[in-house]
Amino acid sequence: MSGRTWIYASCGAAALAAGAALAQDPSTSLPAILADPDVARANYLPDFSYAGYGYGLEPVPTVSRAIDVADYGAVPDDGKDDSVALKAALAAAHDIDGPVRVQLAPGRYQLTEILWIEKSGIVLSGSGMGEGGTELYMPRPLKQVDGGGAFKEIREYLVKYDKRERQPEQNLDVLFSEYSWTGGFIWARVPGGRHATYLEEYDRPIREVADIASGAQGARRIEVPNAEALSVGDVLQIHWHNRAGPDGPLVQSLYGQGATGGDLPIGDRHWMLPDRPLVRQATRIEAIDGTRVTIADPLLHDIDADLPAYFAEWDHLSDVGIQDLALTFPENPYFVHHNEAGYNGIYFTGVHNGWIRNVAISEADSGILTDDLANVTIANVVTRGSHVAHYAIHMGNVHNVLVTGHQAYNPTQHTFSFNTQATKAVYHNSAAWTQPTLDQHAGANHQNLYDNITLRIRPDKTAPDGGPMYDLYRAGGAGYWLPGHGRYNTMWNVNILVTGGAAPGEAVTIFGGSEGPDARVIGMHGNRPLILSYDPAPYVEALNRSLIAAPSLYDYQLARRRR
Repeated sequence: MSGRTWIYASCGAAALAAGAALAQDPSTSLPAILADPDVARANYLPDFSYAGYGYGLEPVPTVSRAIDVADYGAVPDDGKDDSVALKAALAAAHDIDGPVRVQLAPGRYQLTEILWIEKSGIVLSGSGMGEGGTELYMPRPLKQVDGGGAFKEIREYLVKYDKRERQPEQNLDVLFSEYSWTGGFIWARVPGGRHATYLEEYDRPIREVADIASGAQGARRIEVPNAEALSVGDVLQIHWHNRAGPDGPLVQSLYGQGATGGDLPIGDRHWMLPDRPLVRQATRIEAIDGTRVTIADPLLHDIDADLPAYFAEWDHLSDVGIQDLALTFPENPYFVHHNEAGYNGIYFTGVHNGWIRNVAISEADSGILTDDLANVTIANVVTRGSHVAHYAIHMGNVHNVLVTGHQAYNPTQHTFSFNTQATKAVYHNSAAWTQPTLDQHAGANHQNLYDNITLRIRPDKTAPDGGPMYDLYRAGGAGYWLPGHGRYNTMWNVNILVTGGAAPGEAVTIFGGSEGPDARVIGMHGNRPLILSYDPAPYVEALNRSLIAAPSLYDYQLARRRR
């Protein structure tokens, strides 16, 4: 199942034919995986078009009712701390029925406490992300802020499992920072919610709603024997557990038949916590006809007697938004990986149908962190500065989240990251400028899409043939969550621009050291000839060709749905 392949051109007869057609008539030819029914049947390609607000079909709403933070004492550009006033304005918004926008004026506000959003329908809005807009300036890191107990569990987890950053050559041996992948100065959450699970002793009973008898991967109609427990409009989660050990059907569905019998490493976290769902899909009930139920988006996996699943309640907020502002941190030193002080912008958790848009973030440890989301749109975000960020925009434990129009100018450890248990997440029409990575971070992330993105790289390694090489898929993730990703992670029309280190016409090797099975790499191209080294071997088509006929898979699939 595993095996490194060095790919110099499209592989497979149908793919080769499609590549030749594309070269001859790029304006009208589609890749074979879209155009040839036989190739499509043999190479499953998920429908990613359900990502984003309203399952990709509904516009992000405009909220007209507004609270002016000036009425609570927040005055921009006066050099004073505005935390108390901003929190008071948000508290007032929590007392209002219905959607409400908490509006900030142009200018700089100073913030030294966490702004909590804990109610549906609240939008935190500035007057723009650029010149003449609104800036929130955070002079202190979260390390110097009272988190109100929000970091208690992760701190206990780090100590209990001795999670440490060890770099002997730097005389460094310290516990991971609790801010490496948690927390932000703007924090959305369900009150009392537990959106990231670390310690088993904190696990809460799952509130099951109804068993599901059957359903097919990629389908929206399922059979539910006791559909009386459901109502149209319910937003629930579908849970799949692996209670069958290392060779269980869910592990096979995630990683392919014979996954654990081959040489693909499968971490034991996939079977050591059987009472926790290994896969969760948040969805909405669209129709009920007897025992036949229609859900809003296609099933991630089959459901049958061997691969059972059920509906469970999901505590979440809805219609929460953050928009039109800049988040600025002071210039601050970079220490090492996992030793962040907590200059984190936004922590968005526990939201279905929400958005973050038109936001600029400077000098952050992490720009946007996520957890326990579904159908959120993150649009037109700029991350910048010289400080090395852990994440630019991180997607972990999310479903159907769309990041579109992201410009990552800052250096990062993990630029475009699909983290633990991310599914059907999409990076779309985005670009990264400083030695970026496509971070597939292990943890059963699967069926995710890198779509029409541009990456500026400088090769910094040497390939076995002596030519320049770049480790594009340099990733993180714990060994107990390997491999790097599950089936059907897709890279579509990825444009790789080499900014140095390779002469014109010199081939550059794009390296993926240990990723995951059944990846799809379609239309990877750039300003140098590319050699793809990816392990295990993916489905590859149109290597070194731009996909002019369908530059964005998300857009193509969404247009097909609209038709």
